[in-house]
Amino acid sequence: MTEIPGVEQRRETGFRPAPRHDRRADYQPPPAVAAIDLGTNNCRLLVARPAPGGFRVIDAFSRIVRLGEGVGRTGLLCDGAVDRTIAALRVCAGKMARRRVALNRAVATEACRRAGNFLQFQERVRDETGVTLEMISAEEEARLALAGCAPLLDPRVSHALVFDIGGGSTELMWLAVSCGGRPSRLIESVSLPLGVVTLSERHGGDAVSAEAYEAMVADALERMAPLEARRGIAARVARGEVQMLGSSGTVTTLAGVFRKLPRYDRSVVDGTFLDFSAARSVSDELRAMDYEGRAAHPCIGRDRADLVVAGCAILEAICRLWPVGRLRIADRGVREGILLDLIARLP
Repeated sequence: MTEIPGVEQRRETGFRPAPRHDRRADYQPPPAVAAIDLGTNNCRLLVARPAPGGFRVIDAFSRIVRLGEGVGRTGLLCDGAVDRTIAALRVCAGKMARRRVALNRAVATEACRRAGNFLQFQERVRDETGVTLEMISAEEEARLALAGCAPLLDPRVSHALVFDIGGGSTELMWLAVSCGGRPSRLIESVSLPLGVVTLSERHGGDAVSAEAYEAMVADALERMAPLEARRGIAARVARGEVQMLGSSGTVTTLAGVFRKLPRYDRSVVDGTFLDFSAARSVSDELRAMDYEGRAAHPCIGRDRADLVVAGCAILEAICRLWPVGRLRIADRGVREGILLDLIARLP
């Protein structure tokens, strides 16, 4: 047997190579933060950790709870809606506990702003889930939504119209876009008490006739007209100085349907563009379907089937009043704005 120099010497002296230190064992991930956005229709959670350029999502949850069901008629959150919402918030609380969240913020928007029994609901949420729910103003909602969407704005276009079609309200934000290192400046934001739930309850959401659809569009146009009168946005649109960014279930659904996705995929939809002509074509297609037809679509589902046409009508009003020609789709908004705020507060 051929001897290999040095091997026998190591055996005699008891030499052993020093164990290699696994630096991964010392790694401590940055603390997690969480954001809950409780809207008129949805309860949504994001859990994230800080990362270069922003954050990395490590957990998420979304459930349609229809918290605002009937609020427009009664001015109160009904028992069934409250029960559904608390069940969803329990799931959120469990996820935050498992992820050992260091900071969190849970916000409630239009349905709770309009509900006379919000304080009782807030107390029950705290007692039964441990979640501290904060009702925020329309101005704070707009600020958070804009902060979450801002990375998708094109700095080469001087102005932007950003909108969020919600369940109980539609937020419109008119801003001067960042240029030369200056931050974007919000010129005006308005919250219209018109969303997919309120409009569907008023005009119907199952079989929607052409007349009912036009009535929805006219309702939305009437409420948007004062912003146009004050700001003259259409004139800037005609000069090519305006970009449009939409953040809502309506526009993300339309994008998913247009792309014929076998199931909704945020990574495909977020940040993409949708021409107005394509949006109208998909809207017409959805309006021609009955409830069951829309419910069977993988990007819509039964929970949104009676609401999506109302969202299309609100979008149509926006497109008619401000014919930019195409819009960018943002599958992001309030939750992402909250996460950025929380990360800035971490030590």
